Amino acid sequence: MKTFTHDIGSVFQPVFHLLGWIMAFFYGVIPNYAIAIALLTMVIMGVLTPFTIKSTKSMLAMQKLQPEIKKLQAKYKGAENRQLLNEELMALYKQEGANPIGGCLPMLIQMPFLFMLYSVIKGLSNKVMVHGALVSLPRYIPTSSKMYHNLVASGGQIKAFGMDLNLKLFSVHSSFLAQIPFLIFVLGAVGLQYLQMAQMTNRNKKTGTAMPAQQLMMQRFLPLVFAYFYMIIPAAVVLYMIISTSIRILTQDLMFRTGISNPQKYALEKDRKELAKHPDEAPGEIAKVEERNGALPSNGTKPVDQPNKFAPQRKPAQKLSVAKPSTIKPQTQSRSKAKRKRKAR
Repeated sequence: MKTFTHDIGSVFQPVFHLLGWIMAFFYGVIPNYAIAIALLTMVIMGVLTPFTIKSTKSMLAMQKLQPEIKKLQAKYKGAENRQLLNEELMALYKQEGANPIGGCLPMLIQMPFLFMLYSVIKGLSNKVMVHGALVSLPRYIPTSSKMYHNLVASGGQIKAFGMDLNLKLFSVHSSFLAQIPFLIFVLGAVGLQYLQMAQMTNRNKKTGTAMPAQQLMMQRFLPLVFAYFYMIIPAAVVLYMIISTSIRILTQDLMFRTGISNPQKYALEKDRKELAKHPDEAPGEIAKVEERNGALPSNGTKPVDQPNKFAPQRKPAQKLSVAKPSTIKPQTQSRSKAKRKRKAR
């Protein structure tokens, strides 16, 4: 096991040094370990945010496909049709750009970064035996950096706001009160992950979209798994998870507000672009596209507040001029007729 861990660590050595260099740079600007870790987290999340957006879209696409998935499951029942069902589902996922585990990807993708940041934090508090005494010898950061000299002076302690971020929840603390901030870190990290899940669930309730049972179970289960890791890793790594989860929550909120994550809107715009390439397409086909993507009600009628911009514009009908009725009174007409008869006699 140690050999395997050593081999994995050797592969990530360049990344460890890169993360350490970035952290040391931020510490040189603002000499606070917590702030340096927070700024490093923002850099990492800047790289991971496109994956978060993609996975969120994929998860919403999966939710939209639930009616089609249920139809396929009803069509290909039985163990003898299992392979055919999987092939049809894979084809459907590929066509719609969906991923069954897309909703859990943001949490799963954190695992390598947890390992890398844990290794860097462990390297910062590295100590060696010199003439019978333990001496602090930080790794992965430049020896000329301010962080390096301060770590050597403090004996490898990563102190920020009264906490040694190198300690864990169940490390030896000076008192129970000193352990409380570490417990708050763990509860905060787990709570934020459940908040992220609730954000998605509430959004589905508003749109009337059902979340797949498998995806919902994984989202409820994974934060509990992470809770165990938060208890056995340094508080500095837990701080990274708190900040990264907060950034993902803000990213999803912006996606929901701007409509980027609306699968119906995305599909409708995609089909409209395809139809725009064929201007001779009948308006009826466009209406079918809009009905399929939820822009039209099932009876095909067009809502009043959503006019079909692809339908040909008709000129308003001209008003017909109606002759005004005669203003001559009936009694006057009878007298003129009698007068003409007398003249004829």
